[in-house]
Order: sequence, then structure tokens, then C-alpha cells
Amino acid sequence: MWNKPGVRGDWFVDAALAAAVIAFTIPTTLIGYSFSIWGGAPDELEIATGVITAAAMLVRRRTPWPAIVASAVCACVTGQVVPMILAVFSMTAEHRVRQWQYVALAMTAVYFTVDYRNPHSDHSIYLNVVRALTLIYLPAVVGTWVHAYRRLIRDLRIGVREREEIAASEERRKIAREMHDTVTHAVTAMVLNAGMVRDAAEPGEIRELTAVIEDKGVQALGELRHLLTVLRHEEGDLAEGIEAIARLVGEAQASGLKVDLRLDVPQGALPRQISHACYRLVQEGLSNVHKHAPDSLVHVTCEVSGDQVAVSVVDTPDRADPGGKTIRAAPSLGGGYGLAGIRERVSLAQGRFFSGPTPDGGFVLSAWLPLRFPHA
Repeated sequence: MWNKPGVRGDWFVDAALAAAVIAFTIPTTLIGYSFSIWGGAPDELEIATGVITAAAMLVRRRTPWPAIVASAVCACVTGQVVPMILAVFSMTAEHRVRQWQYVALAMTAVYFTVDYRNPHSDHSIYLNVVRALTLIYLPAVVGTWVHAYRRLIRDLRIGVREREEIAASEERRKIAREMHDTVTHAVTAMVLNAGMVRDAAEPGEIRELTAVIEDKGVQALGELRHLLTVLRHEEGDLAEGIEAIARLVGEAQASGLKVDLRLDVPQGALPRQISHACYRLVQEGLSNVHKHAPDSLVHVTCEVSGDQVAVSVVDTPDRADPGGKTIRAAPSLGGGYGLAGIRERVSLAQGRFFSGPTPDGGFVLSAWLPLRFPHA
């Protein structure tokens, strides 16, 4: 507990208040300046009352009642009202006691009585009331403002911490999505071509397949380097957009997939974030086809419709060529992060996402995204 600077400072303040109470009570008793509202009180009682009131200041942050009761008794026994001022302020600044107004009024009445009975007072009821309200009730009111201010600061700090945690979590998810989509697609293509190399017999075919593996590795490294550059400098655009969808389809066709593309998006019509989300959806869809349905017919569509862009990857069983060449399926590493990442991308863009089987035994991955990227 003592390692916390705030706690050590609180103890210092409480000790200073306790010392102030001692300074206001015991010396006046020793020099004969104190008085009791019912007459003379033994010095021992006045000193004990001052010490108890000072000790009550040390626990005022835990509970206000010892300081309230002790300060009221101290005022009646010694005639010293300063501890009451400290007690009513602590009552509202530290705890906001329920029905604090009535407690403050009761303490105000005690102050008025002590001040009126004080042999050194002016005995003016008006001035006694003004002093009682000013020195007792007003500190209690000020304490409520201090309490509200402290609570506001505490809530703001909690809110800032929560927002920082949410922002950090979102950034981690963004990085995870980009890393997954970049690495998974490239590695899937590399593993698929490596398997084809194992089955190839012609040297020319082997050289062609290894060249594809090399190209995909270079491409993956380039995308990762670009992603790291964006993350380090907090600027720049994401790597690919709809202009790279045709390349994805071409690579899929080169690996043996039967893919046709319908791309009808005017150049510059999409914000970079929306364009990148379309690219990633097509990339994920083609990767899934490689893994689960390499012999299917695949239809890739990306077109503007009204105020949104529709993008989809649909595969259907190839019943027209049941005896055709079998295409090796890419290995599935599991995890299920791909679809989750696409769903998050679409949700962040305030679009609609759908994935699921089709009636003819295929699978569809589709999204509808607004033409304008939404800002918070």
C-alpha cells in the first residue's frame, strides 16, 4: 500500500489534519483559553477529547462518523470549532453521507450554540447564525462539489482506460486479419504448387511450378513489408484493392481452378478501405475453394449496384465434367479465422455479410458494402 504515491499523500494529509486538531485544542486548554458550554471541564477531559478528535481524523476516509461525533463533542467540551469544519467537509468530500444536509444542519446548530456561549463572542444572534452557516454548512456544500469532481475525474480515467483497451484490441484484431489474409493465401498457394511439383514428371513443368512458388513467396514478403511499413508509420494505404482481383483470379486459373470473373466497378469509385475489403473477400473465397472444392466451377463477382458494391465468390459442383482432371486440394490448417476476419471487415464498413452452402451443393461467400466508407 505504501508503494502507491496517492495513498502516501493521503496519509500525510490526514496526519496534518490530526496535528491541526491537536494544535487548536490542547494548547488552549493548557493556557486556560478553552471553555465548556455547561461550565468548566477538567483539563484531563479536554485533552482526552482533543486527542480522540485528532485520532478520528486518521480514519475520516473510511467512515465520517467518528470525526463528526468527536468534533461535535470537542466543540462542546473545549469550545474549539475548527475540528467540526474539517469533519463536515470530509463528510461530503469523501463519502457523501446520505441525508448529509440534516447532519450539516445539526452541526451548524452545535456551532451556533458554542459560538453564542463563547465568553469571547459578540453574542449577536445574527452574526452567530452567519458564522455557523458560513463555517459549517458552506464547507459541507463545497465538499459535495469536491466529491462530484473527484468522481467525474475517476469516471473519465476509467473511460479513457477502457477506450484505450478497446482501441488496442481493435488494432490487434486488425493486424491479425491482415497477417492471416496475407500469409494464409500465399502459403496455401505455395503448398499447393509444392504438392504439384512432387507429382510432376517433366523438368519444364517443375521449373514452372517452382517459379510460381518463388513468386508467391516474394509477393507475400512484399505485402508483409508494406503492412509493417503502414503499422510503423501509421500512414499509407493497405496493400491491395479491387484492381488486384483480376490477378487473384488469374493465379487461381493458373493453379487449375475453373474460375470466371465479372468485375464491373468504375475506377476510383470505391474508398480504399472498401476496395481492400472486396479484395480480401475474393482472396479468402478462392483460398477456401482451393482447400475444400478444387474441382468446382467458381464465379467471382464484384460490381456496383446502386449505392453499394456487391462482391461474391460462389462455387458449384462441376457436373458437366465429372471425369475431368482431378485437382489437388490445398491442405487446410484449420482455425476458422478467415471467415471471422472477413465478417469483421464487413461489419466495420457497416456492410452486410453472408456465407453458407448453396442449394446445388456449393458454397457462397458474399458481402454488400457501401460506396462511402463510414466514419465514426
